[in-house]
Amino acid sequence: MSESPAVTTLCENSNEEFLDASKLLLTYADNILRYPNEEKYRSIRIGNPTFSTKLLPIKGAVECLFEMGFEEAETHLVFPKSASVDQLKLIRESIAKERDQRLHGGQPVQPPAQAAAASPSASTPESLAAASSQPVVAPAAQPSSLESSMSFLVTLQANFQHVMLYENPELQQKARSHIPHQQMSSNAEQRLKEAKEADSECKLGIEDFLVLELLSWFKKDFFSWVDSLPCSRCGGKTQNSSSLSPSADDLRWGAQRVENHYCQSCQLSTRFPRYNNPEKLLETRRGRCGEWANCFTLCCRAMGLEARYIWDSTDHVWTEIYSSSQRRWLHCDSCENACDKPLLYEIGWGKKLAYVLAFSKDQVVDVTWRYSCKHPEILTRRTRVQEAWLLHTINGLNQSRQQALSPDRKKDLTERLLVELVEFISPKKPKSGELGGRNSGSLAWRQARGETRGADTATTTQAAGFVFTPTEREKSDRLLHVRYNASKDEYCRVSNDCELIPSWDQCMWRKESVFRKLENDWQMVYIARTEGSSQGKISWKFDFAPAGMKIKSVSVMASSQTFHSGEVCWHLQAGSVTTEFSGDGKMQSFKSLSGSSEFLVVAGLSGGDGDASWQHAQIFRQSLKETEECSFEILVHLEDA
Repeated sequence: MSESPAVTTLCENSNEEFLDASKLLLTYADNILRYPNEEKYRSIRIGNPTFSTKLLPIKGAVECLFEMGFEEAETHLVFPKSASVDQLKLIRESIAKERDQRLHGGQPVQPPAQAAAASPSASTPESLAAASSQPVVAPAAQPSSLESSMSFLVTLQANFQHVMLYENPELQQKARSHIPHQQMSSNAEQRLKEAKEADSECKLGIEDFLVLELLSWFKKDFFSWVDSLPCSRCGGKTQNSSSLSPSADDLRWGAQRVENHYCQSCQLSTRFPRYNNPEKLLETRRGRCGEWANCFTLCCRAMGLEARYIWDSTDHVWTEIYSSSQRRWLHCDSCENACDKPLLYEIGWGKKLAYVLAFSKDQVVDVTWRYSCKHPEILTRRTRVQEAWLLHTINGLNQSRQQALSPDRKKDLTERLLVELVEFISPKKPKSGELGGRNSGSLAWRQARGETRGADTATTTQAAGFVFTPTEREKSDRLLHVRYNASKDEYCRVSNDCELIPSWDQCMWRKESVFRKLENDWQMVYIARTEGSSQGKISWKFDFAPAGMKIKSVSVMASSQTFHSGEVCWHLQAGSVTTEFSGDGKMQSFKSLSGSSEFLVVAGLSGGDGDASWQHAQIFRQSLKETEECSFEILVHLEDA
């Protein structure tokens, strides 16, 4: 029996089905071997009647093409220049050997049948749980639209095959050569140590902090977002116009599509190939969400993290990391430097999700339910394929891929899946960090995709936020001291053993129409109001009443910068008393708050000129190279109430 999982699955078909499908597969392979420079033999149109009737319905047939080296390219399957001819020959010979044996009277080599009936109900968490441990090989009911199911199946198979690139040891080593892995591991160990010192019952592990380090490095130091490339001649702005034809080298690296970024001044086109090969992306280090997730998932595997690639049918992709300490998969979006915020897309961006699928080297999982708190609404949008068909298809793909796995590994995967299914059954409630609109990409890009704000007003106004209250250490020392570093995007609670809290919005009380802007080209970062909004507001709250304490004195340092007619107004608010102060970066003391038990620090952003008015009022503007300077600091001396 062939060691190829795809050929093994192909052999499970009836003799007639196998002979018909194998003949066509051998024809495709032989044409490439005979005419290696003829492009027409390297491409198979998905809508071709022969392909759709003789290969697509046959178990393992399309998987054989992917194992040969074919890749998905929208309407076609393409054998790229970079594909291994030796791998093509290997799969071809396995098929030919089995075919020859059957044609000359030999018995087909087939594994024991493991058929199991699938639930005809929709693949909600409940129905998935019932079928999760029983791989399905019986023919599934086809959806009403054959074309739709063909397209969906090819997408599943292409993604399932693509993730195997991340398992290449040489490619992982190449990725590691770009990653400051020793520094990251050291930082992660230090953060884990601090977490355990702060909480003796801390259940987090080293991988939880390692992924935070990797996310931060990937966004801040390694990869860059592309809306339109600067003109290669004058360096000015370009516009994305009609597509250009891919070159042989573009196709070699999986770029079936090349954007034409045209400069009106120079009348010159700058090419932007949309590479789909993570090895090439380690060199270019730029793109949109597709390139970001592709390269980041490789980096995760290179760091030894168990990762899977997440595909969303509404045109976004990201990554998930398995946390062995938490026994669950963590959402990770490298574009947004976001971790464990699965409702970000539905609630924060306002996406109308339908299908969200996870692909790893071992299995495909329908994880739609993790990313939604509106399960009934999602079911109304899942119309591309029948749910029973999707369930059968996913189980069939998993059975084929997992044939060579050990019983222990299969048991681990099943146990993990069951934990996931239990998680899916109860819809989540959004956290504060999941309420904001998308940050990556230009305003036009985000507006065109409907991702500038969420589905309701909760996206721009935080309903309830963080409140600083004294810890036991701070009560004892009668001091609360907090700093925020914009370049690191983290708070340091100096008075609580220098506790580090990542992300600018994790310690806020309220935010209205503001976001953190990262300028990779200028190496600057700041908080500004969202594009298209006339005003923005951000505040922090301090409350000492629960600890039986009151304010003795308050000192505040805040930095802000304005351009043209932009304005930033800072003030402290304690009850009915409001005190304005300047954001000049100098520490200022306020005796007027003495005796109060709580107060707010508030910044209002407004004004500015033209289309870029939102940029003309900024707070915490800082160079990414200034890693030791803080841009916001609060020092509160306390006394008993």
